[in-house]
This record gives sequence, structure tokens and C-alpha cells, in this order.
Amino acid sequence: MNKTAPAWRHGTPAKTAIVLVNLGTPEAPTPAAVRRYLAEFLGDPRVVEIPRPIWMAILHGIILRVRPKKSAAKYATIWDDAGSPLLVHTKAQTAALERCLHQRGHHNLIVTWAMRYAGNGPESIPAVLERLRNENATRILLLPMYPQYSASTTATVIDQALNWVTSLRNQPELRYVRNFADDVGYINAIADQVLRHWQHNPPPPLPDQSYRLVMSFHGLPERNLKLGDPYFCECHKTSRLVAEALNLPAESVVTTFQSRFGKAKWVEPYTEPTLIDLAKSGVKRVDVLCPGFVADCLETLEEINMEVRAAYLTAGGEHFHYVGCLNESATWIESLADLSETHLAGWPTRGYDTDMLKLQQARAKSLGALE
Repeated sequence: MNKTAPAWRHGTPAKTAIVLVNLGTPEAPTPAAVRRYLAEFLGDPRVVEIPRPIWMAILHGIILRVRPKKSAAKYATIWDDAGSPLLVHTKAQTAALERCLHQRGHHNLIVTWAMRYAGNGPESIPAVLERLRNENATRILLLPMYPQYSASTTATVIDQALNWVTSLRNQPELRYVRNFADDVGYINAIADQVLRHWQHNPPPPLPDQSYRLVMSFHGLPERNLKLGDPYFCECHKTSRLVAEALNLPAESVVTTFQSRFGKAKWVEPYTEPTLIDLAKSGVKRVDVLCPGFVADCLETLEEINMEVRAAYLTAGGEHFHYVGCLNESATWIESLADLSETHLAGWPTRGYDTDMLKLQQARAKSLGALE
């Protein structure tokens, strides 16, 4: 048990906090930084479920000797002066959400962010939670920025938070958002993103055999699905709801899965081979979006908008349009605020903990009467 906790201060107003949690990113687009990041990420037993002794030998003996240089080169293509796009957008989303919630009257509310894979740095989940505890946040809502639940994403966030809380004598109240794959605000925000894209790039009247809207999600080993992971099903639910919100015919929409890793079979269809097949079959235009990512990152900007784009055009496709992630779009921030309010229900966020203060005042008055 952690015995270095700050002494309890009676009468100190308690605070409520929201923590947006995303995956993480290397500190720089260099092989050394990427190696550190991949060692933590791919070393998580939730992410790779191969028996540990075997996987550690493969990871440290092969993958971390070869992959960091290749991945660093890819990161370099999307890195800008502000840094990693995922980090930049996560910070901006946090600031925008804080402004939105404060405008709605939630003034006794801390809004911050963390990264699941950040080593022991100040951006890590334990470090952020410890900082909130020192600010007297006794109620903390974790909001993993993964719309679709998976044991390899959302569950790793909850694991780390619960591991941290087990060391505490005076534990805060914890809640977490399990998923929001079918949240109305999230679905409408994606649909709005597509509609705004179509204002500048109108599609042909649908259905049209020469056009497809492709929704690409991060992949998952097929074994995970068979073991009960709901991710695959939640991705298809999101895709169906977005298509319905856009009033699209089923034949105009394709759902695919990207970022396959290793030799095992992953859930299908795979994104790049599907786009190549579409091009060869006469589909002249595709609009591609990635609803499983709420912020643009390596998987969207490099893998989809560069690698998959090139594969599709090389195979005979004529027009490839990438529809950016939600990032800081106004409709997304408003829906994120709605989602936060739903999960904050019952917690005092609009001022100090007035109920507790009233109770303390009543007790003081009672004691005075007894004297």
C-alpha cells in the first residue's frame, strides 16, 4: 500500500475530473524513440496474446531490431513542428472539451488527458491520476478515446487505472466509459464530417457502381473475435449507423479492417486488398474514413492517406478522397460533452461540493445547539 499519500484535509472541497485517454505516440520520429514506444505497446499482454516467453523472444530478438527504423521513417512523413498529430489533436480536444463543459456551467471540473503507452512519463495514466489526486479530485471519469471496445484497447486503460488505485489508502471514486460505438452524437458527428466533405466533393447520385464510401477500422486477430471480443461487431454497428445517418444504400458502403500485424489471420476484409479489388472492378472513386480513430494519427495519415491511396490509384482507381478524423470539429466536441455529462451524472461539477458543505454547516449548527 502507498503510505506516502497526502494527509487528509478536512473541509477541503472535493473536485471532479475527466481524463481523455488515447493510445500514445513516440516522443520523436526517430528509431530510438519508436523502439521505446513499441517495446511498451507490443509488450502489453493485452495487445499481443502470444505466450510471454515466446513473444518476448520474438519482440526483443527480431521486431525491435527491425521495425523501429521503418516505423520512424513513416512517422517522419506526418510529423510537423507541433509534434505528433495524435498528441496535438488530443491536447486540442481536451482544451475544446474543457471550454465546452465550462460554458455549460461545469466549473468544478478538471479536464485533462493521458496516454496509455507513455512509459513512466508525466503523460502516463498513473502519473496523471496521481496529479489529480494531489489536486483533491475524489471523483475521476476515464474516457478512453476508443469508440469500439476491445480487450486490446479500452481494457488496457482500465487495467492500468485499477492497478494504480489498488496502491492507495484513500481511493478516489472511479468511473469509465466502456464504449460509444453507437452513441447518437458520435454517429452524427461522423455523418456531419462526411457531409461537409461532400459539399466540396459531391459524390455521384447513389447508388452508383463507380463509387464507394469505405469505412476502415483498425484490425484485430480473428482469434480475439472467437474468444468473445466484441470489437468486430461494434465496428460493423458503427458503420451501419453512419450509413443510415447518411441515408446511403448498402451497396455504396464497404467496411474494412487495416493495420494487420504478423502472420495470423485477422478479421476481414483487409483494407488495402479491398481497395485494390475495387479499383480493378471499375470503382473509379472512393471516399475513405476511419471511424475507429477520433484523432488523425499514423494509421490514418500515413497508412490510409498515403499507402492505401497509392495502392488504389496504382490499381486503376481514379479518385481517392480521405475524409479526416473528427479531431476538433464542433459537432464532435459537443457530442463529447454530451457523452461526458451522461457519465458524470450524480457527481457535483457545477460548483463546490455543496451537499457536503451543507452537511458540514448543519453539523456545526447542531454542535453549537448542544453546547
